Amino acid sequence: MLNAVERPGQQARSEARWPVALAIVAVVFLLGALPGRIRVASPWIPYILGTAVLVPMLGIGVGINKGRWLRLERRIIAIFFLIAGAGVVANLVVLVRVMVSRTAEVSGLSLLTSSVGVWISNVLVFSLLYWQLDRGGPEARERGTGPRPDWRFPQDGASPYVPTDWRPTFIDYLFLGFTSATAFSPTDAIPLTSRAKMITMLESAISLVTTVVVASRAISLLGR
Repeated sequence: MLNAVERPGQQARSEARWPVALAIVAVVFLLGALPGRIRVASPWIPYILGTAVLVPMLGIGVGINKGRWLRLERRIIAIFFLIAGAGVVANLVVLVRVMVSRTAEVSGLSLLTSSVGVWISNVLVFSLLYWQLDRGGPEARERGTGPRPDWRFPQDGASPYVPTDWRPTFIDYLFLGFTSATAFSPTDAIPLTSRAKMITMLESAISLVTTVVVASRAISLLGR
């Protein structure tokens, strides 16, 4: 049985990759721009990772051997999440250590801007993971052939008010990542699976430490 997206003689459309590419560029810039005493890796590493992710996205846009580019994109984004996510956590650990033991060596402004960079990177990195993980990824969502959803969006139960072929796109997952990091709990999409709950909880925990511990300390230093 054909779903609302797939029709005879018509291929399922591909989700636009430019919002995802912008998010990756932002993560690369934020991680690379952290101060040297906060950054845990060489500044060129994020740029190499970002370029590696953007190449298969360009291949998908060109449309030559699309299936191979899709598989490559999925693998590289998984690697990008692991490395960039580990970098976010490591940078946060360094921030806390500097804040506790070497406050005199770093200004409140430096702590504040670094904490903002870590917080935004956290949101973007987890948004990429949500986008690639939920319902089998972007192409599986467009075809309607993916596994059961990890998150339930409001549009899933609002059939009279949304198109019948509605599928979540990267913007929906970006909003999910932002609200999870801001409210420290689901506000828009509800996690349905154990892995979705664990991942959302991890993002919220990182955001909580960044906001409550680091950013608050930086603001107190600025007030002196």
